[in-house]
Amino acid sequence: MKGAHGKYLDVNLTSRTIGEYTIPDSWRQRLLGGKGLAARLLLEELPERVDPFGPENLLVFATGPFQGTGVVGGGRHAVLAVSPKTGAVADSYAGGHFGHELGRSGFDGIIVRGRAAEPVLLTLLDGKAELVPASDLWGRGTGETEKTLVARYPGSRVSSIGPAGEILVSQACIINDRTRSAGRPGLGAVMGSKLLKAVVVRGRIEKTLHDPDRFADERAEHAKSYINEGWKGFGEYGTGSGLVWLSEQGILPTDNFREGTFDQAEAIGGERMHDTILVGRDTCAGCPIRCKRIVKTAFDGVDVLPDFGGPEYETLAAFGSLCHNGNLAAIALANQLCNDYGLDTISAGVAVAFLMEASEKGLIDEEIAWGDPMAIVGVVHALARREGIGDRLADGLEIYAREIGADFAMTIKGAELPMHEPRGKQGMGLSYATTPRGASHLEGMHDSMLERDNPCPELGVTQTYSRFTLLDKIEPSIVFENLRSFTNSLVLCCFTMSETGPGYNVPAIRSLLEAATGLKVDAAEMQAIGARAYALLRLLSARAGHTRETDGLPTRFAEPLPRGASAGHPIPAKDMKAAVAAYYKARGYSGRGPTVKTLRALGLDDCTEWVGRGTA
Repeated sequence: MKGAHGKYLDVNLTSRTIGEYTIPDSWRQRLLGGKGLAARLLLEELPERVDPFGPENLLVFATGPFQGTGVVGGGRHAVLAVSPKTGAVADSYAGGHFGHELGRSGFDGIIVRGRAAEPVLLTLLDGKAELVPASDLWGRGTGETEKTLVARYPGSRVSSIGPAGEILVSQACIINDRTRSAGRPGLGAVMGSKLLKAVVVRGRIEKTLHDPDRFADERAEHAKSYINEGWKGFGEYGTGSGLVWLSEQGILPTDNFREGTFDQAEAIGGERMHDTILVGRDTCAGCPIRCKRIVKTAFDGVDVLPDFGGPEYETLAAFGSLCHNGNLAAIALANQLCNDYGLDTISAGVAVAFLMEASEKGLIDEEIAWGDPMAIVGVVHALARREGIGDRLADGLEIYAREIGADFAMTIKGAELPMHEPRGKQGMGLSYATTPRGASHLEGMHDSMLERDNPCPELGVTQTYSRFTLLDKIEPSIVFENLRSFTNSLVLCCFTMSETGPGYNVPAIRSLLEAATGLKVDAAEMQAIGARAYALLRLLSARAGHTRETDGLPTRFAEPLPRGASAGHPIPAKDMKAAVAAYYKARGYSGRGPTVKTLRALGLDDCTEWVGRGTA
């Protein structure tokens, strides 16, 4: 199969040895790359029971067929490891330029094993890898780390951790290009546990493509499809452009998910940012959309610098409406602090909102008032430094909630919820409940996609659905989970995939895949590739003890939203339990995930030996 280097860099930090891990061609044909291939590798190489912070955990950086080729949306990479939040393998994704550089490194990914004796960084420059002492960088923020390393290794791209990852804050993430985050599962803390400060990559090795001329022509035509008024508007106002609309729809997470409407939404939306603090736009490798924000402002005497980009939708909602905060400058500062500390903004925002509600209910001694921008910034500092209440939060929000007797931690399997309200997107709620990663908005459908006529005929989704229904969405939920899982195995930006409606562009992407690799992938095989990747993550989740009984939503979602366009519409626990049971049946899963029969039907015969491994 073309479009790949066929090997991973294999780094053992304990023994300080570096080798190569050959990827079987059968794995690449069935799983492509990214999430699917990395999950297969971890299934093969990980012990059955793993301490997330132990040397036996593996940290994998993964690319797919499009990295290094300049395809629109291909400036991404995946990172996988056993998560300190869930105890199971979780996947995370980041855009920017690091993935493009890794795609030209001569390797399709990097496996990091063991634990270094002292802080180190890994350099992969023009195909040659080396472990280099990094004690001089330990304790520095990601901004200073990247500036130092780019000066030291000109032309390189850097993926690093900040102080939060170094001290094993479970909400820590991995930052590349200073502004892009592989967030949510806590993989920055995993990297910190290995004393790996940074990975530096400079790539000049091009992949061999199946049909280079056809690929170049189709890549150019594909890029042109993003030059129109619709994409221009998205680029101009960014992901935050939907924030006000979500509030109008009653599904903007507000006050720790007690409400879905925020009265100050316009003060923190993409349009307001554009008209006030936006000073530029950034982009990922090969992408003409330029949706990334660059802002400049100040809050409480602290400058917010363009170096750290600007807040995207998830961050605007997490530090904004979720905390009842309408101060855009404070949100921008919190975003900058998180990027420099190496802290996930969604996780941090959910933690702050939890503390605000806990303070309101008298469950903690600290006074942390709703909407207090100073308190938001203060908690970010405390969490990243493990100071005061931040030290207790840093071991995991779900753990801390149990300690103080709080039943309103907005987590699933230990992972904080992203900024999408399932009572008004109930099919997404099913994906939240069942995903092996913990709640994820990057794998599953957004119900509003299905409110149009004949949403996706190629994939058999021809019915119009209400976003307030649940039990009728089992099949479409699986269809779009598989599609997103396929996307994450390509490692392609979901914003560049038009998955429904007249702009549906998935066949064009499959044609690009054929030109790059030689693989002919029709709609059915695309679904199968996605289902394989999903099944592998579910196998790994079962090994960690997750079963159908651990699937569900926080109890808050059994209560109706009190006002707004989505008022009412609770998700009773019995309805979700019935939906989960139907979902498992439709996927061909037992209560612990894929069965031998299902794996064989997916062409994963070589994975059947892992069925039933681990104990619940």
